[in-house]
Amino acid sequence: MKKTKTTRFDVAEHLRTPEELAAYLEACFEESNGDAAFIAKALGEIARAKGMTQVAKDTGLSRESLYKALSGERTSGFDSILKVVHALGLELHAHLSKTDTLSTHFNRHSLTLRNLRRSCKKEDLITHLDHRYRGSN
Repeated sequence: MKKTKTTRFDVAEHLRTPEELAAYLEACFEESNGDAAFIAKALGEIARAKGMTQVAKDTGLSRESLYKALSGERTSGFDSILKVVHALGLELHAHLSKTDTLSTHFNRHSLTLRNLRRSCKKEDLITHLDHRYRGSN
């Protein structure tokens, strides 16, 4: 029987277009369960696909620092992550999770538009929301 030779799968070899880079990172966010090291590793794979030397130049970080920060073996500083995301030509966006919607969030905390208008100053709104959130737990 002939032996089958296998090679390690390297996702960086398959990420070619900006759309593929973005889709891969999006999928990693969905699968990460809040694991920052997992996201850092995904960014490292994307950086390798794009060229670590160029990403290092674009971020102002050394290649060695990038490899360490994006290895997935430690949690990187958010400033480094933002530099890498920007250097990769990507953007981070926020949206409500699939398990929570804005309407259920506000209904859960009995917030109405009238309550929010009363708290027209940012500090008052934050205090109001914080009080409502902590009071409901």
